[in-house]
Amino acid sequence: MALSTMDPRPALVVIDLQKGITTIPTVHPMDGIVQRSASLAEAFRHHGLPVVLVNVTGGAPGRTETPSRFGADPPPDWADLVDDLHAQPEDILVTKQRWGAFHGTALDATLQELGVTQVVLTGVATSAGVESTARAAHEHGYHVVLAIDAMTDREVDAHQHSIQRIFPKLGETAMTAEILDMLERDR
Repeated sequence: MALSTMDPRPALVVIDLQKGITTIPTVHPMDGIVQRSASLAEAFRHHGLPVVLVNVTGGAPGRTETPSRFGADPPPDWADLVDDLHAQPEDILVTKQRWGAFHGTALDATLQELGVTQVVLTGVATSAGVESTARAAHEHGYHVVLAIDAMTDREVDAHQHSIQRIFPKLGETAMTAEILDMLERDR
């Protein structure tokens, strides 16, 4: 479904654009994903709207057959957000241990406290962190917008499946430029 409106109080939620993850090969060039996410963050900040920057520092407990890409000791800056996001003191940092940004974090309570009714999602990976967060946002009753040119995945099939089959059931999809235009027009 195409973007129809921006709620009066949306929040941008940027998933896992951190140093240790943005070095992993992806379907779309990571520089463009980061740049489009950063431009959305700048616009949200300009309009006094919440920006949530999510990083991941571990995995859910359970099966362990899949080893970590960096083994037991990832580099010290692995979870640091990429500099191009220009994180600001007023940004909300959510550190997660699961794929999705809602489970085991205070994200829902924080957004509720701020009066947020709509979330715009960007980041990596489309079929994991972004999709899991989108599903939870939908289940929590938020209007979900997915900036499909500001996300990517390691596999083209996984990326396309999320965009074509899953996201239309969870909310509206849009390009970064459409979201930026609607933000400017509605403010």
